[in-house]
Amino acid sequence: MKAFLMHGDEDFDLQRGLPPNEGALTQDLELNTLFNAMALGDKFLFDVGRRAVLSTLTDSEAIVYRQHVLADCLEQSSIVREIYEIAVEAIQGEKKIWGVFVSSPDTTLNRSLQVLELFVGFLKRLRKIADEHTEKFRSEGFVRFFAMLAKELDDGYFETVEDHLRELRFRRGVLISAQLGKGNKGIHYVLRRPREQSWMERISPKTRSGYSFQISDRDENGFHALSELRGKGINLVANALAQSADHILSFFIMLRTELGFYIGCLNLHGRLAEKGEPTCFPVPLARGQAALSAQGLYDVCLTLNLEERVVGNDVNAENKWLGMITGANQGGKSTFLRGVGLAQLTMQCGMFVAAESFSANVCDGIFTHYKREEDATMKSGKLDEELSRMSDIADKITPNCMLLCNESFAATNEREGSEIARQVVRALIEAGIKVFFVTHLFDLAQGFYLQELDTALFLRAERQPDGRRTFRLVEGEPLPTSYGEDSYWRIFGTAPDAAPAAVADMRP
Repeated sequence: MKAFLMHGDEDFDLQRGLPPNEGALTQDLELNTLFNAMALGDKFLFDVGRRAVLSTLTDSEAIVYRQHVLADCLEQSSIVREIYEIAVEAIQGEKKIWGVFVSSPDTTLNRSLQVLELFVGFLKRLRKIADEHTEKFRSEGFVRFFAMLAKELDDGYFETVEDHLRELRFRRGVLISAQLGKGNKGIHYVLRRPREQSWMERISPKTRSGYSFQISDRDENGFHALSELRGKGINLVANALAQSADHILSFFIMLRTELGFYIGCLNLHGRLAEKGEPTCFPVPLARGQAALSAQGLYDVCLTLNLEERVVGNDVNAENKWLGMITGANQGGKSTFLRGVGLAQLTMQCGMFVAAESFSANVCDGIFTHYKREEDATMKSGKLDEELSRMSDIADKITPNCMLLCNESFAATNEREGSEIARQVVRALIEAGIKVFFVTHLFDLAQGFYLQELDTALFLRAERQPDGRRTFRLVEGEPLPTSYGEDSYWRIFGTAPDAAPAAVADMRP
């Protein structure tokens, strides 16, 4: 039995390796905030969410497959959570059935019997849910899942399993046949099914038609030899039963894993819905063509850390390989950039996106190059460190990937930083890599703007005449100022030009 709720034709691999830039992505996009919101304190949900989000899909059909399953989960959340709880209870119940330290066919058989009897109860609960709620689900994943339950877990299956489990209790003893091998040792042990008895035979005194022997009550060696014979006879059955138990256990584990991703999505969606934040199912577009269009796009991690709602942005970057973002300090540039990265990641894992609408081409990978704080342990300068990280990215990034740069190469002066960034960006765009670049380097931004590239989009953080930030980004030419004096005024309570006088007035 297979759940196939994450992929149409394969299991979700929880042990799959994460991308090599997992650490940078997690740090720059603050992904732990997203994972914690999905997990709600559940370590398993945290791990599943982390694996699913970072293991991006690159096939549009596979993304849409998950979106449809998630849509069913959102509409029938109570049923989905009930199925998840059944899987969790089954796995936890199996762990509570202890085996003995000495492995033998008898101990294997007894434990497998207990496990299977436990699993039959949970499988019946799954079948009951399938019988009662199949019509409420429309996605290909759930329709196939419930059809599988109805087909594999029909009444005949349960009758057969329960008959076998009763038989394997061996309440009428164990009937074994064997052949004599070399040295008259037994070989080819085969467990036989006892002959069915009529009711007359059952009530009549027992008659023995063959040879028999009895073991004295104190004959421990005799009991030991008889136990060995019994073990040889039931060994194959015990192993087969253990494999059956493992097979059903693996089904529950995979069901828990795959539904764990959707439970995480439900938890996150609940948090956003409580705040009234919009979400949408994005439209994944074909690879190889630069496209990004959104309305009300916001940073989901930012809103999870604030009590009030955050400002969303509209953007139209169709056929744009470069998005150059400039404007006022603390105007929402970094937040917008993080929102773009989070939207791309969540779209490509089959989740909803934090926006009113969102569509973008599917990327082969998402990379980030953010400025880092000064590190006292660094063995070289900040510019060396930035160049080294960019070199690592260049070794791994491929065409049809996305790179998000936040204040890259700002560790040196504007002329040098602009020239380095200009050459890097040009090379990436020529290689078919989509770049979003937040910068205060006016020479860099203005240089690209003057080229009037059709494939470039220039966004500017909006500032009101009185210095207020709207946290909205509008299309516009880069400006030579980032309005740093606004911050000066806000902190010191006076304009920069007035500062010397103010300082002089404070002197004795």
